[in-house]
Amino acid sequence: MLGGIVLFLGITFLGIGLWAWNEKGVLSNISSITDLGGFDPVWLFLVVGGVMFILGFAGCIGALRENTFLLKFFSVFLGIIFFLELTAGVLAFVFKDWIKDQLYFFINNNIRAYRDDIDLQNLIDFTQEYWQCCGAFGADDWNLNIYFNCTDSNASRERCGVPFSCCTKDPAEDVINTQCGYDARQKPEVDQQIVIYTKGCVPQFEKWLQDNLTIVAGIFIGIALLQIFGICLAQNLVSDIEAVRASW
Repeated sequence: MLGGIVLFLGITFLGIGLWAWNEKGVLSNISSITDLGGFDPVWLFLVVGGVMFILGFAGCIGALRENTFLLKFFSVFLGIIFFLELTAGVLAFVFKDWIKDQLYFFINNNIRAYRDDIDLQNLIDFTQEYWQCCGAFGADDWNLNIYFNCTDSNASRERCGVPFSCCTKDPAEDVINTQCGYDARQKPEVDQQIVIYTKGCVPQFEKWLQDNLTIVAGIFIGIALLQIFGICLAQNLVSDIEAVRASW
């Protein structure tokens, strides 16, 4: 049952990822995968979907065919994933400052590529709207983007502005004003705070994590318990199969 759910989710995630790449023309031009300067969110669906498909396939076929090799593979693979998650959690706690620097670098690298990919653009807009932030550590991080920087050589209408997702929301407005960030950073800092979010996404993410620590911890513990349950279930099934075969 567990393997079937994982297999179904894996196929679904892979299907979404491949559909997204097909819509962007990546499948017809594979070399374009390396052209994007930032992070392509489709990779999340493909990697997670691929891992879940392998796990689900091994678990389902192994249980249905009573194949101990596939069941052991399922158990070991799931154990490796659990160990990697545990290691990543410990390292993230120990090297918090390094993680923060890497997150800052990651966000700024994707700010540069904001207009290069529609999925990346939507991901950044969603992040800034959800956490009510702008840039990695502030709105001036958008100077890294060729369309939003304040240099004299920038002829873009978006010069010295920010994306609409940085703008503070007016509850009375039903339609999103996509031009609300134009010239926002040319204003004094006091006036900027009225029009756009001035806090960066890294500190806002830290604040969100602290405020929701119980929920986040509960989710990770739940996932860990499911993985341990899957490992134990597979090992018990292997033991039962080997015991039956030994009695022949």
